[in-house]
Amino acid sequence: MSPATPAPESGGAALELLVHGVGGATPQDMLDDPRTVRVTGDRTAAMYRRGEDLDAEDHPERYAARPVPEAYCWSNLTSGDGARALWLLLLPFMVANLAHWMRPPSQGRPGLVRLYGVLVRLVALTLTVLLTAAACEVALDLTAWQCAATTACTDRYSWLGFLSAGRGGWWSVPGRRLALAAVVPTVLVGLLWYLSNRTWSAYEAQRPPTGYDVPVAEPPADTEAADAADPAGPVELRPALGRPGFWYGRRLVARLRAAHTAAGFLTVAAALVTATARHDAGLPGPRTVLGWGLRGAVAFLALVVLWVVCRRGRSERRLDWRVERALVSWLPAASLLLLALAALHAGWARPGWISTGTLPGDAVFGALTLAQGGLVVVLGVVALLLQRPRRDPRTALRGLGGPAVAMLACGLGGVMSGGVAQRVADWLDGPATPGMGDHSGPRIGPPVLLSWQASVIPLLLLLLLVPAALLAVRTVVDARRLRSAVEADYDAAAERDPVRTGQIAADRARASLTDSAPVLVGMVSGATLLLGAASVAGAWASGNVPGRAFDGAHPAIASLASVTQALGSWMIGLGFLLFVTWGRRAYKDASARRTIGILWDVGTFWPRAAHPFAPPCYAERAVPDLTWRMSSWTRATGGRLVISGHSQGSVLAAAAVWQLLPATRSRVALLTYGSPLERLYGRWFPAYFGPEALRGLNRTVHCWSNLYRATDPIGGPVRVPAEDGRPAVDAAVLLDPVAYGRTRAHPLPEPILGHSDYQADPAFARCRSKLLDRLPPALPRQRASDQEADQGSSGRSSG
Repeated sequence: MSPATPAPESGGAALELLVHGVGGATPQDMLDDPRTVRVTGDRTAAMYRRGEDLDAEDHPERYAARPVPEAYCWSNLTSGDGARALWLLLLPFMVANLAHWMRPPSQGRPGLVRLYGVLVRLVALTLTVLLTAAACEVALDLTAWQCAATTACTDRYSWLGFLSAGRGGWWSVPGRRLALAAVVPTVLVGLLWYLSNRTWSAYEAQRPPTGYDVPVAEPPADTEAADAADPAGPVELRPALGRPGFWYGRRLVARLRAAHTAAGFLTVAAALVTATARHDAGLPGPRTVLGWGLRGAVAFLALVVLWVVCRRGRSERRLDWRVERALVSWLPAASLLLLALAALHAGWARPGWISTGTLPGDAVFGALTLAQGGLVVVLGVVALLLQRPRRDPRTALRGLGGPAVAMLACGLGGVMSGGVAQRVADWLDGPATPGMGDHSGPRIGPPVLLSWQASVIPLLLLLLLVPAALLAVRTVVDARRLRSAVEADYDAAAERDPVRTGQIAADRARASLTDSAPVLVGMVSGATLLLGAASVAGAWASGNVPGRAFDGAHPAIASLASVTQALGSWMIGLGFLLFVTWGRRAYKDASARRTIGILWDVGTFWPRAAHPFAPPCYAERAVPDLTWRMSSWTRATGGRLVISGHSQGSVLAAAAVWQLLPATRSRVALLTYGSPLERLYGRWFPAYFGPEALRGLNRTVHCWSNLYRATDPIGGPVRVPAEDGRPAVDAAVLLDPVAYGRTRAHPLPEPILGHSDYQADPAFARCRSKLLDRLPPALPRQRASDQEADQGSSGRSSG
């Protein structure tokens, strides 16, 4: 392996800031030294140096011929202890939040940009309501309403005996059973509020370093923020990720958290008042009047929630220190108070009230499904209008990546909520498929729509087998086609090895599968939309589960419907359990963590702009850390700096460079390797990492080089050409492995490295040295007294 810090050809104080990628890395591995010391930071994220380099600033003469290596370790921000696996349960929220950032770039269309943000936030709101409705379905409908009303069910589960309608106890009244069961979804919503508030305090509420509030000029209408232009006037043009308030989402997350928490409480309250309304309908008395008042209050607060969600989005042009105290304090509290009144109203004694059938869950889940489908369709139209003026052929799904991912979020939410309901119903119903029990048994089942949605899961998987098979065939064909290219790259005519050639060609072919992801995502999203609509139509037309809806039809059709329902019920429940188990394993097994790490780190890179219950954004800690470190080094030493980012670390490095002021960027070089900046971020997030943004990054940083391999399934070229006297960013593609066969320099077969160990290639060390040599010479070092006076007077850093 090459040395961690190759000596540049020219002297001068220089810092080499290393940022690792997905899966994390130890500071010992990054610095190639077992003796490392934490110089700043904490256990979550910190900067490390070798022990011998700890006092580098005090002895710059020692580093005239080599840079000071420093490693930034941020892996604990995303994959700390095993409890973080519970964040996977928030995956639908995270995916919905991703859709916000996938909008096409736009200039001069602020109305469409704002509408796009509003639609994504509404989709995110429906997911919160869906999760709460699923909890209500399990606790209120299946357990307290259906099972507790059936003697056979309560006899089977003795812990439900005190709720049994047959025993005539105080809790046997249907309304009191429902009021007690409402504690479960209420606690769930409260837990989501607590987790969001806790991470909000640790991430969004952390103020960036002072100096970010320097006025900047904005590209017109390229943000959803409705703020007026800065009265101080523009001083420079920055892209979206360079805006002062981009990594400070305190106010918006607080607003959305209040709205989503209130929506969850109102969903539980609506379930209670709807159940009592069916019994009280047409009966005069104070109960009916109070019920109408409660329903009106629920509707009013629901409108307030919609207003809060739709009113405004992110504010990025300046740091927004304001806190809407009234909104944050009274909206969730008022909704919780209304829920308590609804529970008291439900517990009111009603002679002759018995629980039969099911609660009105079909209408709720059907309305949510239709609302989600309609919002996604409108979102697709808005995305096409935004993409229309300037279409980039490399943009994923021609600008429809956001709507497609929003549809996936809705599908994931339906699978997870339906899976829990199906499994609980199957557990309470005994051996029968939910909704299919014979008339002598309990016959407990979830809403008919959930059974129809479960029944289409096998069909969806069958549809996916077609593109999967085609991709497998294409990979084999590409591997054979690439054999000649491999031999030409290594000039292997004299030592041709069919096995070795086949291995390298196969790795290159498999790495290219990443570029097929948009097609798969589009197919899954389209199939989810169509099958979801078919499920709603089937449930509303038949009014029964699929296994019963086709009674009397041809035996083959009836059998197929029963089989798909039973198979789908098991698959949707088992898939949910496997998902949780796999997530737990991913945080205990390094290899499994690397497998899904890139997807998870992409999702949590972006701030919470659409859903406040999504996992927190680690970049709101990491980007200011890196920005502050680069600013403090150049201010204190006047020296050069190269920030070196691998994989996801290259994205953090680019985001941090965007946040720097021009005086600091002029002393910074950027080195990326195994980088998904264009291959993943540029294609899926074109408004923030599209071709224009990456070309602008190249112009704004002093120099930039990018290394990649054809065998890397994640990293790739950034496709920034030479312009304005600057060379092209992409270096020549690195050969992997570095040697085809055995040589004197490589007596053992070299491994195919793919996405890892870029430092093992000699070209890496040469490229890093060239970047350092291209930077301007070090400036005279600032005296400590001057630094203290400057910081004490202004309190600002260069970033």
